[in-house]
Amino acid sequence: MKRSDVPFGGCRRIVWVAAASLLSLVPALASAAVLRGRVLDARTREPLVAARITLQGALLGAFTDDQGRFVVADVPPGPYNVQAQQLGYRRQIIYEIVVTPARPTELEFMLEEEVVSTDSVSVTASPFARRAASPVSLRTIGAAEIARFPGGGRDLSKTLQSTPGVASTPNFRNDLIIRGGAPNENRFYLDGVEVPNINHFATQGSSGGPVGMIDVNFIREVDVYTSAFPASRGNALSAVMDFRMRDGNAERRVTTATVGASDLGVTLDGPLGKNTTYILSARRSYLQFLFEALGLPFLPTYNDAQFKLRTKLGDRDEIALLGLGAIDRFTLNREANDTEFKRYLLDNLPVTPQWNYTVGGVWRHLSPLGVTTTVLSRNQLDNNASKYQGNDDTDPAKLLLDYDSRESETKLRVERSERRGAYRLEYGAGLEAAEYTTRTFQKTPTQSGIIVVNYDSKLTLAKGTVFAQVSRMLAGERLTLSLGTRLDGSDYSSRTMRLGQQWSPRFAASYALSPRWRLNFSLGRYLQLPAYTVLGFRDSTGVLANRARGATYIRADHLVGGIELATATNSRITAEGFLKRYEDYPFLLRDQISLANLGADFGVIGNAPSAPTSRGRAYGLELMAQQRLYRGYYFLLAYTLVRSEFATRDGSYQPSAWDNRHLVSLTGGKQFTRGYELGLRWRYLGGAPYTPDDVELSSRQSVWDATGRGVPDYDLLNSRRNGPLHQLDVRFDKTWFRTGSSINLYIDIQNVYAFQPRLAPILLVDRDANGNPVPDPGILGSYLTHTTREDTGALLPTIGVTFEF
Repeated sequence: MKRSDVPFGGCRRIVWVAAASLLSLVPALASAAVLRGRVLDARTREPLVAARITLQGALLGAFTDDQGRFVVADVPPGPYNVQAQQLGYRRQIIYEIVVTPARPTELEFMLEEEVVSTDSVSVTASPFARRAASPVSLRTIGAAEIARFPGGGRDLSKTLQSTPGVASTPNFRNDLIIRGGAPNENRFYLDGVEVPNINHFATQGSSGGPVGMIDVNFIREVDVYTSAFPASRGNALSAVMDFRMRDGNAERRVTTATVGASDLGVTLDGPLGKNTTYILSARRSYLQFLFEALGLPFLPTYNDAQFKLRTKLGDRDEIALLGLGAIDRFTLNREANDTEFKRYLLDNLPVTPQWNYTVGGVWRHLSPLGVTTTVLSRNQLDNNASKYQGNDDTDPAKLLLDYDSRESETKLRVERSERRGAYRLEYGAGLEAAEYTTRTFQKTPTQSGIIVVNYDSKLTLAKGTVFAQVSRMLAGERLTLSLGTRLDGSDYSSRTMRLGQQWSPRFAASYALSPRWRLNFSLGRYLQLPAYTVLGFRDSTGVLANRARGATYIRADHLVGGIELATATNSRITAEGFLKRYEDYPFLLRDQISLANLGADFGVIGNAPSAPTSRGRAYGLELMAQQRLYRGYYFLLAYTLVRSEFATRDGSYQPSAWDNRHLVSLTGGKQFTRGYELGLRWRYLGGAPYTPDDVELSSRQSVWDATGRGVPDYDLLNSRRNGPLHQLDVRFDKTWFRTGSSINLYIDIQNVYAFQPRLAPILLVDRDANGNPVPDPGILGSYLTHTTREDTGALLPTIGVTFEF
C-alpha cells in the first residue's frame, strides 16, 4: 500500500482535535497508591524476613514480615524502580513499576543466595538480569518499556524490534530478523508454554505478520535470548523469547479499556476466591472500517482473546491455566481500484481467513531442594487462502490458488530446577504429538512456464527431547561456568530418530575482571526441525518427497564473546562479537535457492521440493549502551554490524535476504512531573538485498495471468539492494490518577520527517483504457511491461486512550 494514497492530512487533523477534546475533559486529580508483595528465596521459595524494600528516588520503603510480605502505603502515583535487599543475598531491582490508585501494585522478588568472597576483588551485583547459562545475548524488557514504545502502538512485536541485533522489514510487518537469521528461526514462550506465532495473519512456515496478538496488559517482562539459549528451550536457531505474564489482582476486580490506533480492547482481572486470581482480555480491530473509508483495496479484520487463571493449592503447589487465540479475516475491496498500485494489489492479494489458538496448563511444585515444573499444552493453526484470476470466483477455470491447511501440536514438558551445594542443576524431558494436513492447488511459475501443484497430505509426528544444564560459581562468584546438553528426536524418518545426530551441547562462561567489568563467552549448537510445510510436501505420486531426500534437523553453531561494563546508575555498556554457521538448511529445488531467503511476505513458504543441502553463515559485532530509568531519564542505543550469507547452487556464498549490514536503534525519553512523558525512537536499517524480476518470463501471458506479479530471476539472487531506511518516531503520554482509577492518553507520530526509502521496483503490465493487459506486438504471447516504485514514507499520527478503573 502506498502511504501517499492515504489522505494523511485529514487523519492528522482528526488526531489533534480528538487529543485536544480529551485533554479538556479529564480532570487532573491524583490519589495515593499502595505497593505490596513478597520476598522469597529463589531456591527454596521460603519467605525472607526483614528484607528491605526501597523505591529508588523516593524516601519510601518497608521491611518484610515473618511471611516475607511487605506493604508500602501512601505512594504518590507514577513509575518507580523497586529494589529488594537482604543480607547474604544478591539485590534485585524491578524496573519502572507503575504504581496507580486504580489497583494495589503487587510484586514478587526471588533473591539468589550470595557467596561471601575473601578475594580482594568484590563483585558488584548487576541491576540487569543475568543467567549463568546465558551471560551473553540476553536482554530483559519490562512492561513499561513495551507500553510506551514510540511507534509501537502498544504492539509487543514492534517493541521487540528495538532489541540489539534485530532488523525488520519496511512493509508494515512484524518479522524479527535477528543477527542475520530468517524470521522462522525464533521461538516464543508464554509463562513456559510454547506459542508457535505471536502475530495476526501469520505466514505459515515462517512467522511474523502485521499486528501482534499478545495483549500488552498481560505482560510483566520479556527475556530475549539472541544466543546462549537455555537447554530447556529448543527448536530455535536465532532467538528464544520468554514472555512472563502478570497475575490478576488479588484484592478486587479491575477493568482496563483501551482504544488504540487500530483496535478496541478490554481487560478484566481480579480474585476468584482466596487463592485464585484471573486475568482475561478481548480485542477487535476496526481497521476494516478505516481502510474502507480511505478507499484501500484490502479490508483486514482481526479478533483475539487471552486469559490466565492462577491458583495456589498450598504453600508448595500452584497451577496456572492460560490461553491465547485469534480469528483473522481478510477480504478484498474491489471498488478501490482507482490507482495503478491498488489494481496491482487487487490482482495479487489472496483471500486468507485464518484462526489459531494455544492453551496450556503449568503446575509448579516446590520441594526442599528446588522446583518441578510440568507444562501441558496444545496449539492449532487453521490457514486458508484462495485466489482467482481477475478476482472472478464465478469461473472455476480461473482458479489460481486454493489452499487449506491445519497444524496441531500437543506437548508435555517436565523441568526440574534445584541446587546441590555449589551447583545449580536444571534437567527435564519433553514429548510432543503433531499432525499436519493440507489440500493444495496452486499454479506456480517455473523457467519452463506454469506448472500446477495439486496434492493432499497428512503427516503425523512424534517428537521427544531430554535436556540438562549444570552451573556453578567459582572464585568468590568472579567466575561462572555453565554446561548444557540436549538430545532431540522425531519419528519423521530413520535419520531424525537417531538421537546422537541431534545432540546439541552448549557451554557458557563469565568472569569478573573487576567490580564492574566482566568478560562473557558462549559456544553452542542449536537444532530446529523444518516447518511442517517442508516435512509434509508430497509429489505427484503421493510420496513425501522431502523425506525421501533426507530432510532433517537444521543446525546452527553459535560462538559469542563479549565484554560488559556495569555502572552504579542503572546503566550498562556491552560489546559482543558473534558467529553463526548453518548446516542442513532446506534448499528449494525449483527455484535453486535456500529456504533461508524466504519468509518476510504473506502466504505460505516451504511447500515445495527441497533437499537439506544448504549452508550459511552470519557474523558481526554488536554494541549497546542502556540506561534504565534514572532521575526521570532512560535510553537504549544499539549498533549492529552484521553480514548474513548463504551458499548458492554453485557453492559460493551470496548475501542473504537478511543482510542489512548496519542496524542502529536509539530509544529514549524523559518522564516529567504530573504524569507527562516524552519518548522518541530513531532507527536505521541498511538496505537489504533483493532479487530482480525475470522480465522475459514474467511478461509471458500464461505466467502473468497466473501470478499477477513479477517472477524473481534467481540467476541474479540478491544482486540488488534496497536503499537504507531511517525513521524517527515520537510519542507523548499524559496520565491522570484519580481515586480508584487512572486514564492514559498518548499521541504517537511515526516517521516524523516523512522519509521515503528507495525500495525494489515493482513490475507491472501495461493496460488499456478498459484495464486489460496490452499484448507486446514484438513478442508473441507476452505483455508489454513497465516498472513503478512503492512509496512507503509519510508522517503517520495516531492517538490512543487507556482507562483503568
